[in-house]
Amino acid sequence: ETGKRLAAAYCFRGHGLTEKRQLDAALSDLNESIRLDPDSACALTNRGRVYGFKRDFDRAIADYDEAIRIDPSFALAYNNRGDAWFNKGDSDRAIADFDLAIKHNPQLSIAYGNRGFAYYRRRDLTRAIADYTTQIRLRPDVLAYINRGNAYRDGEQLDRAAADYGEVIRLAPTDARGWRNRGMIKLFQGDSRGGIADYDKALQYDPADAYSWNNRGQAKMRLGDKAGAIADFRRALDISPGLRTASESLQRLGAAQ
Repeated sequence: ETGKRLAAAYCFRGHGLTEKRQLDAALSDLNESIRLDPDSACALTNRGRVYGFKRDFDRAIADYDEAIRIDPSFALAYNNRGDAWFNKGDSDRAIADFDLAIKHNPQLSIAYGNRGFAYYRRRDLTRAIADYTTQIRLRPDVLAYINRGNAYRDGEQLDRAAADYGEVIRLAPTDARGWRNRGMIKLFQGDSRGGIADYDKALQYDPADAYSWNNRGQAKMRLGDKAGAIADFRRALDISPGLRTASESLQRLGAAQ
């Protein structure tokens, strides 16, 4: 019993170190936890996460396999193993594991998000949107809205995409991703002034994003602000010298670098 308590303490500290991405120290604690209590599905799953962050997916899967053998109803182990399969490029096995995670814990929001992303990468936008919608219902967060917004965007449901990016802005007003994604939708819809306003905010919070400079430059060029467009395209190329759309736009404006 004392050994199990000590094992749990190592497991708890190892989890905290993992969250701080102090992976070698976390691995040391989790190894000790498993040595003291080899049947701890929780410690094995936590060590699997460390291996996953280290991109050692085979070892991660081996730990998740053992955790599932010990506790066949452990939803998080299925979810994490699915993530490892996805990172190995096996979306069939990944989706099968996310299905099992959801079967064992229908409230596990991250499993819906992960399965949604696997469907998104397959271009199955209907299933992706359905999973992201469930994730948002269970536990709304910035990434879920961004991901669903991207799926709506790719499915040309632009008003719904803009609404999701607007939720990102509401939840995290200093996160540039909401502003730049909504700015892109406004440009798609022909609202150049609205797009510029959103890119102004995106660049306030992330001035190192070459695409935001380029896209704002495109909007300024549409509105006839040649000097403003040239300045933005040059900033984009300072950050990303190989950005062809910016260099080609400068050529069209007679201002090639």
